[in-house]
Amino acid sequence: MLKFISLGSGSSGNCYYLSTDDDAMLIDAGVGIRTVKKYLHDYGLNISSVKHILITHDHADHIKSVGVLSAEYGIPVYATREVHAGIFRNYCVPKKIPSDNCRLIEKNVTSRIGSFTITPFAVPHDSSGNVGFRVEAEGVVFCLMTDVGHVTEEMQGYIGEANYLVIEANYDAEMLHGGTYPAHLKTRIDGPTGHLSNRDCGEALANYATGNLRHVWLCHLSEENNHPVLALKTIEQTLRSYGIVMGKDFKVVDLKRKTPSEVYELV
Repeated sequence: MLKFISLGSGSSGNCYYLSTDDDAMLIDAGVGIRTVKKYLHDYGLNISSVKHILITHDHADHIKSVGVLSAEYGIPVYATREVHAGIFRNYCVPKKIPSDNCRLIEKNVTSRIGSFTITPFAVPHDSSGNVGFRVEAEGVVFCLMTDVGHVTEEMQGYIGEANYLVIEANYDAEMLHGGTYPAHLKTRIDGPTGHLSNRDCGEALANYATGNLRHVWLCHLSEENNHPVLALKTIEQTLRSYGIVMGKDFKVVDLKRKTPSEVYELV
């Protein structure tokens, strides 16, 4: 059985755990290693069960613990050449990934990694080659798209394939533009290589989700420019305008910034 846990989702740190009965991986490693170990232990899991780490991009909130995790536990790290180079340059990663543990993946090239079949795909963001991941295991398709400037045609197809989807709902447009951020930061966030708004997330789900989709998790909610209740309400209203009933056609749940989710069984 495939299982999913969010260990942190937001600018304070992003890390997601995905496991089968005999294998486990992390997607991103932006949460402190002690926190990762504690959260896993609280669920009766051990960090030693993690055999692989996938990295979406090289911003600190997605990579700051990757070198320590890889070095201390001998875990291979899978990322594109651009992302590996960005990790090596990033001063927020003082402990670098041992060269023997660096594994290269390419966008749109499918690979078998342990019990998982993974396909990285391009996601527009102002980083070194940001990717999302399509992960298939035990007949289930899980997709993750975080730090999304806009939803591309390629991403539309992956939304349509997903049984389970983690997708960004970073900000409420009114909160962002009425808030205290400087103009250049507001422009960056709502630009084509920034982040995805609640409404745009809802539009993407309404337009591209299919009958395959069972459950959606909203990730990377902004602490300053969003609120979980607002994100869920906006997406519910957007979906309803298309005749889609949230909770009936598929479930939608927000992921917390600094606390782990429950253990979700993906069947």
